[in-house]
Amino acid sequence: MGKGGNQGEGATEREAPMPTFRWEEIQKHNLRTDQWLVIDRKVYNITEWSHRHPGGHRVIGHYAGEDATDVFLAFHRNLDFVRKFMKPLLIGELAPEEPSQDHSKNSQITEDFRALRKTAEDMNLFKSSHLFFLLYLAHIIVMESIAWFTIFYFGNGWIPTVITAFVLATSQGASANWWNHRHFQHHAKPNIFHKDPDVNMLHVFVLGKWQPIEYGKKKLKYLPYNHQHEYFFLIGPPLLIPLYFQYQIITSMIVHRDWVDLAWAISYYARFFITYIPFYGVLGAIIFLNFIRFLESHWFVWVTQMNHIVMEIDQEPYRDWFSSQLVATCNVEQSFFNDWFSGHLNFQIEHHLFPTMPRHNLHKVAPLVRSLCAKHGIEYQQKPLLRALQDIIRSLRQSGQLWLDAYLHK
Repeated sequence: MGKGGNQGEGATEREAPMPTFRWEEIQKHNLRTDQWLVIDRKVYNITEWSHRHPGGHRVIGHYAGEDATDVFLAFHRNLDFVRKFMKPLLIGELAPEEPSQDHSKNSQITEDFRALRKTAEDMNLFKSSHLFFLLYLAHIIVMESIAWFTIFYFGNGWIPTVITAFVLATSQGASANWWNHRHFQHHAKPNIFHKDPDVNMLHVFVLGKWQPIEYGKKKLKYLPYNHQHEYFFLIGPPLLIPLYFQYQIITSMIVHRDWVDLAWAISYYARFFITYIPFYGVLGAIIFLNFIRFLESHWFVWVTQMNHIVMEIDQEPYRDWFSSQLVATCNVEQSFFNDWFSGHLNFQIEHHLFPTMPRHNLHKVAPLVRSLCAKHGIEYQQKPLLRALQDIIRSLRQSGQLWLDAYLHK
């Protein structure tokens, strides 16, 4: 009996149940120095590890105190590989009586979206077409070749220079690590102040409904925000990349020691100046490069903001993954021109729901997304390109008027 009892005690020790936690306790651990999150009902302490997170500590910290299952699935391609790093962080699981979703998020929408994702996986929509990206690379090479030939054949007059600048503006790039860190934060919590860097306007603009009213109540007037829809043309499209992004990209590569990205950047600038200094001289080539960035900045601002700045921008509302992306994004109608002009960012809803899905498959999953929206009464916004661009100015004007009303109110 004693021997049998000892064996039983040993088995009990080996199979000791994991600690269980209630949401009330988990939600307290949402500070920079104390971060827990939940994935598939398992509770993880990511406080120390978040600083080693390949995607950056901010993007994972945005879900501290919450269920992060859907964002985890959205950002990671090789789940088995990632889960190896998660094992040492596991501290327990949700109590059996606790719902899988925190903050009363809609569990039925979450369940239906995960079924939709499984359907997309079964349709191989997360598999890239090598031919598509080979053609895309060929497109870049052809455009750069046309640009060089234009200057070589027609000379460096104003008309060939402007044509060449427009051509080169379609084939520019940036630091991959910088873009991923910034873009993943945007995807994780789109249009949420203090979490989405794309709505951090450094007091230049006030966006949405909440921010302009708060600025107005506090009598904050860094700029005349009731005219922001007008000075947007002078500050937004022309200056974002040439001034802000270009400085931020180089600084980020040096600070984070992204030496590979820095080497690629140096090689690009070296190739550019070797190619165009013979035509323009050193100063002329520098001016030419900044003119290209100026054109590229216009495209980038208009194409990216037509999907987001016109949507809800607010503080943290704690919605499920599907609903949070739909309220912050909209689509532009599909056409060959719209696909090319936007780089398939006209399917912004699907891009946000499935950030690792190759762009050439976004239109294939769109009907499934629309169907799920219809089932749950969620608006699926899709509009013509021209209207989408006009809505940027319209939304800035409306936010500016909200600020003015609150500012003048006594």
